[in-house]
Amino acid sequence: MALHWDSMSFVRSSVPLVMATIAALSVVRPAPAQDSIPSLLERTGTFRTRKVRESSGLAVSRSHPGVLWTHNDSGDGPFIYAVNISGDLLGVFRVRGAKAEDWEDLSLAPCPSGPGSCLYLADIGDNPQKRKSVRLYIVPEPDPPAASPWQDTLETAPARQLIVTYPDRPHDAEALFVDRERRANIVTKGRSGPIRRFVVPRAAFRGDSTTAIFVDTLPITPQRTLGRLVTGAAISPSGRRVVVRTYSELYFFRRSPTGSLRLDGRPCWIGAVEPQGEAVDFLDEETVALTSESLGNEDGTLLEVRCSHASDAKP
Repeated sequence: MALHWDSMSFVRSSVPLVMATIAALSVVRPAPAQDSIPSLLERTGTFRTRKVRESSGLAVSRSHPGVLWTHNDSGDGPFIYAVNISGDLLGVFRVRGAKAEDWEDLSLAPCPSGPGSCLYLADIGDNPQKRKSVRLYIVPEPDPPAASPWQDTLETAPARQLIVTYPDRPHDAEALFVDRERRANIVTKGRSGPIRRFVVPRAAFRGDSTTAIFVDTLPITPQRTLGRLVTGAAISPSGRRVVVRTYSELYFFRRSPTGSLRLDGRPCWIGAVEPQGEAVDFLDEETVALTSESLGNEDGTLLEVRCSHASDAKP
C-alpha cells in the first residue's frame, strides 16, 4: 500500500512530527518491534521535472548551499541534475567522458588528488550479478548555472574512470559513500546473501583499475517482505556518522578514525512513505535527506528525516 502524502496533510514545520509520523507509518505497515520511529519525517517536495524520474543517488553540496545533486537509475545518459530540497530543477550537466550502464549512487568528497570537492559516481548496479567489473567516475563538482531558470545542458570537466572488480564474485550494489580519506565504500544490496562492505583505497585512484577490498558484513538482515534491501548510503559532514538506507529503514553507524562501523541505535522505520526510496545524504549531522524514484502515477519525493541514536542518550 502506498501512502499518499497529500491526504496526510504534511506541512513544513519546526515542530517535531512525532505523532503524525507514528500515525502515518501505522497506516502503511506497523514498524518491526526492534525499530524506532523518526522524530521528524517531512516531505519537502516532489521532483518538478520529467527529467528526473528515477532519482537513484543523492549528494548534498557543501559549497553551494541549497543545492542537491542527483542522477537517474539505468536508462538515462551520463547526466547529473542540480535540484533544491523542494524538487525544483536548477541545472543539468552531462558528465564528460562517462557512460551510464547502471548508475546507482553518488558521493561528494575531497578529490582523490589536489584541492576541491569531487562527485564520485557509482556505476555499480548489477541485478543479475554478472558484471565482470563495475566503474567509479570522479568529476570535480561543477558550479550550478547562475541563471534561473536554467537554459542549456552544460558539461562537466572530464571524468576520471576507475574500473573495479570484486575479490570474490560479482555483486549487485546500490550504495556508495566516500570518506574524508578518499576511500570509496561500496555496500551490497543483499539480493543474495548478507550485506557486504567493500573499500577502494585512495591509492587505487592513481591507476585505471583495481580490486576492491572486502572489509566486513554489516548487521543488516536482508528481508524482501520488509523492503530491507540496501539502496543507498552516505557519510556525515564530520565523517563520524554513516547512514545506510533500505526501502523502509535507516541504519545509523558511528565511524571510528580507522573506518570501522558500529551500529548506533535501533533501525529507524520509515515504512512505505516513499514511492520507491533509493537515495540518502546528510543535510547536517542529525538530519538526512531522502529521495525516491517515481512509481506509476506517483512522482518521486524528497524527504527530511531525523532519528534518535544510541549516542544521543544521556548517561
